[in-house]
Amino acid sequence: MTDTLALLKLRRSVPPQFLAEPGPDERQLSELLTIAARVPDHGKLVPWRFIVFSGQAKARAAALVGEVFRKRNPQAPEDKVAFESKRLAHAPLVVAVVSRARQHEKIPQWEQELSAGAVCFNLLIAAEAMGFSGSWLTNWFAFDSDILAAFGIEEGERIAGFVHLGTADGRPADRERPDLATIVSHYGK
Repeated sequence: MTDTLALLKLRRSVPPQFLAEPGPDERQLSELLTIAARVPDHGKLVPWRFIVFSGQAKARAAALVGEVFRKRNPQAPEDKVAFESKRLAHAPLVVAVVSRARQHEKIPQWEQELSAGAVCFNLLIAAEAMGFSGSWLTNWFAFDSDILAAFGIEEGERIAGFVHLGTADGRPADRERPDLATIVSHYGK
């Protein structure tokens, strides 16, 4: 079995609250994003882009999420507001993958959106191969107009996911995977 197959068999997401320093440095991040971009992209449209959240800017983004949550949910208890404020704060590095799917005469938008999803997964696989852990999430704020505007998401763009990266700190126990017999069917059988 190749190293790639071994990696794919063992890969699993680590929730952001279990990710700690160190995260990828600038050189590693550049390599990770280069690898992430090596996905199927019919027509070479590059129907996605990256927004990197790190350092103080990540802390400001996390605080903004908390502020918008409080505005949207004025009756929410303080502990829930604090919880929401930490959604982007746990991992040392967060990469938003933004889907830029557009109308095209030959390539449907859904295919372009799948390409953005493939970017998220490639990023996770590359991070794992580099010795990091991560998770791919969206959460409610990936669809909030105030958050999208603050993050510079343009009209017609959507967040395909936030990929949280760091070093596993107290990795949770592995969960069971689905039984293949329950999710695989064969045409004509």
